[in-house]
Amino acid sequence: MATSIKNDRMTILGWAMYDWANSAYATTSGAIVAAFFTGTIVPEEGFWGLSGETLWAGVVSIGAFVLFLGMPVLGAVADYTSSKRRFLWFFALLGAFFTMTVPFAPDGAVPLFLFLFLISQIGFVAANVFYDGFLPNITTDDTIDRVSSKGFAYGYIGGGLYVLLAFVLILMSGDDSVTGLSETGAARVSIAGAGVWWIVFTVFSLRRLPEVGEAEAIPEDLAHLPRWRAYASIGFGRTIGTAKKLLDFKHILMFVIAYMFYNDGTQTIINVSGAYAEDTLNLKTEQIVVIFLIVQFVAFFGALFFGRLADKVGAKRAIIVSLFIWTAIAYAGFVLPAQAADGESQMFSSEATLVYLLAIVIGFVLGGVQALSRSLYGSMIPEEASAEFYGFFSVFSKFSAIWGPLLFAVVSGTTGSGRPAILSIIAFFAIGIFLLTKVDVDEARSSRDRWHFEGAETTID
Repeated sequence: MATSIKNDRMTILGWAMYDWANSAYATTSGAIVAAFFTGTIVPEEGFWGLSGETLWAGVVSIGAFVLFLGMPVLGAVADYTSSKRRFLWFFALLGAFFTMTVPFAPDGAVPLFLFLFLISQIGFVAANVFYDGFLPNITTDDTIDRVSSKGFAYGYIGGGLYVLLAFVLILMSGDDSVTGLSETGAARVSIAGAGVWWIVFTVFSLRRLPEVGEAEAIPEDLAHLPRWRAYASIGFGRTIGTAKKLLDFKHILMFVIAYMFYNDGTQTIINVSGAYAEDTLNLKTEQIVVIFLIVQFVAFFGALFFGRLADKVGAKRAIIVSLFIWTAIAYAGFVLPAQAADGESQMFSSEATLVYLLAIVIGFVLGGVQALSRSLYGSMIPEEASAEFYGFFSVFSKFSAIWGPLLFAVVSGTTGSGRPAILSIIAFFAIGIFLLTKVDVDEARSSRDRWHFEGAETTID
């Protein structure tokens, strides 16, 4: 691999701009799509006897399970063929296209809406695996935390700007509006526009992000097979071999297990927050969008702050600090008062203002835990198999992300309230913090040179 792209300014810009591109989808999913689903698509009496909030948490779990086994294999193939960029482009297109189709689901068409959203979610998560896989290729150990934080910072600004535009469109909608759109129509346009934004800025990003590495030839014992079967065999072979050998690397495995728990907590709060705000706190769509705007723009500064904090105290300690704050956030969500469900609600009612203040705290820590977890893991893995290892990272994170939303759905469905469900998420943070304290980062980083990859074989010294 050419080393000239390491710490190259334009390469890092291109890489970070993909976060700008796909964050319109991520923020729209939380700020608009979740509330649109629970408030418009799902009938008032629910669907299949379930509330919109419970259905939303359930489909997030299903999406995580679909991706559970496939990503390490695709990552191994991408590393072997040096095609991370092509895989990134394919899944970004898939996700963006289905994002643009989501708004065409009519009111009440719950299964169709969930199917379209599920495919868009698969494209989003899969593309991120190959995007993350570039990180060790374009950085060094002394820059990886700051570059990872820069990517998230760009994402927060890009996503925030898009949601701001969508918010303006929604505010200008309604009877006798200049746009001629109802509020529901404006929400549909905003969801579709996130897919357009995703594609346009992905093109900008990939023009500045070169492919890395050199493709390996298909081994002789697989040369007689069709190419897709040969690559599938290589992908499965390397994935199984790497998975078995991970057991010999105590500290990287401990980090991944810790990440599974605390990531489950943060992702559950992020994924259900829109539905929780609409269903439990009785907030309106406009208020929910304001919350997400606050989170997005504050997160820009939070990501940069935690990147610098990691330079001073180390990424592990900085993550632990953020997790204690996340624990307080979950408790605060439990005790927040609900807004009156009847009548017109003011944008800055006392109940909504408390949520806005909590959004500032969420924004501050959101970028820290995500960016530093990605970079800390990236500093522990072999560079030549980065997509494969980030595929494993995705498997573990998505496997863990099944249980938080599922627990939320079960608790909220059993109790009839999202409040005890949001409180139950604290357990994930507590376990994650405990396990993370047991990780020796220096030992994990020193073990990278023990890995060797040749064809479908994975060996260690």
